[in-house]
Amino acid sequence: MNDTENLAINTLRFLSVEAVQKANSGHPGLPLGAAPAAYTLWAGFLKINPANPAWLDRDRFILSAGHGSALLYSLLYLFGYGLTADDLKNFRQAGSLTPGHPEYGRTTGVEVTTGPLGQGIANGVGMAIAEKYLAAKFNKPGAPLIDHYTYVMNGDGCLMEGVSAEAASLAGALGLGKLILLYDSNNITIEGDTRIAFRENVLDRFKAYGWHVQLVSSGTDTGSIADAIKKAKSITDKPSIIEIKTLIGCGAPNKQGKASTHGEPLGADEIKAAKKALNWPYEEEFFVPEQVRARINLILAEKAAAETEWNRLAAKYKINYPADYKEWELWNSGSLPVDLLNNEDFWKYEGSLATRVSSERVLNKACGLIPNLIGGSADLAPSTKTIMKDRGDFSAETPEGSNMHFGVREHAMAAIANGMALHGGVIPYVAGFLVFSDYMKPAMRLSALMKLPVIYIMTHDSIGVGEDGPTHQPVEHLAALRSIPGFTVMRPCDTRETAVAWYLALTRKGPAALALSRQNLPALAGAEKAALKGAYIIKESEEAPPDIILLASGSEVQLICKAADILKEKGVNARAVSVLSMEVFEEQNAVYKESVLPAAIRVRLAVEAASSFGWHKYTGLDGGIISIDTFGASGPADLLFKQYGFSVENVVEKAMDLLRK
Repeated sequence: MNDTENLAINTLRFLSVEAVQKANSGHPGLPLGAAPAAYTLWAGFLKINPANPAWLDRDRFILSAGHGSALLYSLLYLFGYGLTADDLKNFRQAGSLTPGHPEYGRTTGVEVTTGPLGQGIANGVGMAIAEKYLAAKFNKPGAPLIDHYTYVMNGDGCLMEGVSAEAASLAGALGLGKLILLYDSNNITIEGDTRIAFRENVLDRFKAYGWHVQLVSSGTDTGSIADAIKKAKSITDKPSIIEIKTLIGCGAPNKQGKASTHGEPLGADEIKAAKKALNWPYEEEFFVPEQVRARINLILAEKAAAETEWNRLAAKYKINYPADYKEWELWNSGSLPVDLLNNEDFWKYEGSLATRVSSERVLNKACGLIPNLIGGSADLAPSTKTIMKDRGDFSAETPEGSNMHFGVREHAMAAIANGMALHGGVIPYVAGFLVFSDYMKPAMRLSALMKLPVIYIMTHDSIGVGEDGPTHQPVEHLAALRSIPGFTVMRPCDTRETAVAWYLALTRKGPAALALSRQNLPALAGAEKAALKGAYIIKESEEAPPDIILLASGSEVQLICKAADILKEKGVNARAVSVLSMEVFEEQNAVYKESVLPAAIRVRLAVEAASSFGWHKYTGLDGGIISIDTFGASGPADLLFKQYGFSVENVVEKAMDLLRK
């Protein structure tokens, strides 16, 4: 380590700990210990150009241990991503560009929102998958248009989380040679030494996963760290992990190696002691020596030159492969290559089908029109009906395939899809049973937080699962997903509504879930594109205004349509409203919402084979709900629906009861 390198590393350390100290909140331990590894990577290896943060062929860097965000912000400040010293001084303050954990979309250069440990590793796997897939699609001999790495810095806590194990296992199976983990191995968590709960040999575990493994015994040995990164980059057929043994809080003489250093400011006296111990002669806070600035400027010039060279390559590619280049641009535009709304064939469907089968038909029309759809299931593709025909399987041997096989790894699957969406160039979808959204929820929440266009195909949406019983019958899951801000939930009633759901999922900002039936559902006469507004009148009463409004989603829409006919025979004017998506309906203007659900019509009945939670905002004080607020049971689906009150007769009876009040 030369003097300038040491000075730059200490600059990162003190920018970080001073930011934490000024906020009187944060995590100084990781920045002090991991700064040498981070600087070595950023200065010597990371292919970036801060003048163009969105450069498509840039390397991706993920701080999976997001609590160490002060280090990431110091790197972004030092390497010219637009952060200022004042931004560092506003660390963790309301409205700042330096929030407590890195937030995608808020701070330029932050590739992914991290904080929930382990997620960043799975996101990195997703990014590496996207890189490998796009490279297989577009690269030509002598023209590697896509050729970059994904680096993840993680800690002990990330590797304790199950999602990282799921993702790492899959990464090994897929041979993701462009994925490199820098493991900040300091043997400390909040509660103390990791030996209290974490005694495994991590490198042996990753070797068993099929990874290339290395150990750097000293986190301050930048030469060995650099050699390890070079070696990892030379291994092209498997992902790499470099365990770097660090000392948490390195340089703080009275606190290094202690658990308290993980998440507590050092204090002014300890910062002074650390400056003395690390031979940092500057008293001024948030100081960057001119020698360091000069060195960084030289590094940035080299990085800019790398993009210039890539631009030359891309220009030649455009001349030699014009059709491929045009497709590459389209894939990365964020726009669909076709006007689905006015594509007549996309909307043509016949027959009474389970909506999971309807979805399969829509998906296979869509993938013929949208070539960058890529996705799959957590070992449930035959049940979720999510295989794209004639698109091949993505694997270590066939990276050009579009059908993903995630294995029984729901949590990692969702987090990996987030990484794929973040990388760009692809439109990811994932699939599983709705009940297993419980396993996926942390990553689904992050999809929404980052506004990522991930499509979740969730089948077997109710007690219609039947004999598999309550462990497989979702009850509270629709309400749970609807409770996520920015997450669109759609439960279509037939094939045409399923097409609407797919269209919305493909064109809206943010994630969307399609809740689909296992059992066949009839094609309903009134189902139409009006579902694009989330809720609409699928069957109108002959006389206005109606006496009662019936609302339902999915498989229960057929019940309210039939019930409306019977109520008519009883002299009751009933309006049937199909609620494909509460979220989409809530976005409509007040005039439209009033036209569907007039405030003056207070007698309302909602019907959904799930928890009643969330429906009360539509039924009000005078309305009722037919729902399931207990767990399901094992038995034939038809019998269960009757047992739980989901029959036309019960809908009519409950409606009449409401009208008598």
